[in-house]
Amino acid sequence: MLTMLTEGGERSRSHGLSVEVLKGQASALGARLVTRATSWDDYEADFVSTVQELRAEGLSSGVFGDIDLEGHREWVTRVCSIMGVKPVLPLWQRDRRELLDEFVSSGFRALIVSVRNDVLNRDFLGRILDDQTVEELETAGVDICGEGGEYHTFVTDGPAFSRPVRVEHIGTESHDGYSFLELRISDD
Repeated sequence: MLTMLTEGGERSRSHGLSVEVLKGQASALGARLVTRATSWDDYEADFVSTVQELRAEGLSSGVFGDIDLEGHREWVTRVCSIMGVKPVLPLWQRDRRELLDEFVSSGFRALIVSVRNDVLNRDFLGRILDDQTVEELETAGVDICGEGGEYHTFVTDGPAFSRPVRVEHIGTESHDGYSFLELRISDD
């Protein structure tokens, strides 16, 4: 589970999640967490070097969650080609509503952890991505899967998890046009 972090290495780049929370998720998934601190300017070079290190350990493919942003797909294809890794895009060109319906009905649980302030109200932070929230996203006129960066989620439970990841909200933070939910692992 590769996650790129901010320059200081404290939080994930797009989601604003602490390393502690990411470790909790990786543990519940039975996955190895690999992180790399980087700036946006150095992101691609650091991503490529990290994946090349993993390739030397036997990594042969990478899974990406893009649905239809052609620019993202082109980037994934290009960098995977550089690294000699097969890109896997299981969601590519799938219907958004069908994806969300399948996600929710399969028992996955995701928490909205960041919103782009110019398109979504901060009230969406901390909401569970369920049928009601999806309807409200539709009403707000945003991409219901957040494909344009309207929001990001943190998956806390589902069929692939050995146990739920229990988190608690400890605050919010806003910068660079986004608001982020601050979480920590709960002792409950």
